[in-house]
Amino acid sequence: MATLSLPVQLLFGLYLGLLTGLLPALVSWAMAFVVRYLTGITVPGFGVVVLALAIAGVQGGLLAFSDTAFLTSVGASPVPVGTAVLVILMMSLYAHAKGDAMAATFPRRFSLAELGERTLSADVVELVGGRGEVRVTVVGDVGDIEGYPALPAELRASIRAGEWTFPADLPISELQSRLADRLRREFDLADVTVAIDERGRATVSAAPPLSGVSRRVEDGERAVSLAALLPTGMAVGDVVEVRTGDDVVTGTVVGARSKEAESAPPSPDGGTDENSAPAPPSRAPTTTGGEGRLTVAVPRPEAPALLRAERGRAVVRSRGRGREFELLSLLRRAGRRFRRFTVGDGALAGTTLGSAGVRESYGVAVLAVRQDGGWRLAPRGDTRLRPGDELFAVGPHEALERFAEAVR
Repeated sequence: MATLSLPVQLLFGLYLGLLTGLLPALVSWAMAFVVRYLTGITVPGFGVVVLALAIAGVQGGLLAFSDTAFLTSVGASPVPVGTAVLVILMMSLYAHAKGDAMAATFPRRFSLAELGERTLSADVVELVGGRGEVRVTVVGDVGDIEGYPALPAELRASIRAGEWTFPADLPISELQSRLADRLRREFDLADVTVAIDERGRATVSAAPPLSGVSRRVEDGERAVSLAALLPTGMAVGDVVEVRTGDDVVTGTVVGARSKEAESAPPSPDGGTDENSAPAPPSRAPTTTGGEGRLTVAVPRPEAPALLRAERGRAVVRSRGRGREFELLSLLRRAGRRFRRFTVGDGALAGTTLGSAGVRESYGVAVLAVRQDGGWRLAPRGDTRLRPGDELFAVGPHEALERFAEAVR
């Protein structure tokens, strides 16, 4: 080695240090991480140096023992050995510092649920109204849940044909929870499980509605079903007066169907053709008028009057004055709903209705805004929304859900 130039000796020492320094660096990292994570104490750097040199010395001895030409190649020059020792110490101290830093930030407690906090792939995010949204679609067949009856074919097709929009910054676990809640609420499912991948594709298993009427009957009430003359546009939740001869009983509608709807002929394809999109389920089914079947929740003492009657006539109580109820009924039949929102620190805070493009971006119309203690009807596009403002909006159910996320 004495005949070799200094640069060659340095390169040989660097190679020797890298070769024998990997194991000491790994041991230094593991020791620093474990000691800091379990005890909160940082291993002194001097201990790391001693341990690294000891391990490197053992490695060098084994290398010389296995290859006698190693000693003659090193020769009497201290340059290769000194360079190797310096490289080993630098690698070990660096690994020690990284292991200590990782242990300081590593969570002391974690669960499989936390490890599953994945997010969606960036290429499935859509920019709507200046914010990222993701459209979740159901892929594959909608499965059944063990212990429940099988889903009807129409309900299975309706779930599979649905699409739901959520904020793109939510973790996948939160998206799964929100989609399960939406499916349970919109289709009145008894149970549902959802799995979403990074591409926004959902695999769904669901159980059909069970005891749907009983969930709408309050304590102290009883659900009674009878044939009745039904008005047009009556929906679940309406307060009605059921008149049977001399008796008049007031109750809440939990189910109603006109005979015309019951006798409607099925579609030629049975509603199961995968090439044709099934009609979306009605969010709030309404009657078409005429003879039909009415199920109403009434106080228990008044139930016998309906049970004795063979037929009744339903009269819907107005919830407003003049034509307000008629207007609400028309909106409901058209699939529109009213909702009241409170503006938070979301995407709409600090923007005007015109610049936010509420109607174009979200598909809803803002009817009134409450600012400075007073309501402003039919607000103009230059109305600026501030956190804490209240507003009324009207639109389809899905559009109101998207708008609610933006407002919050």
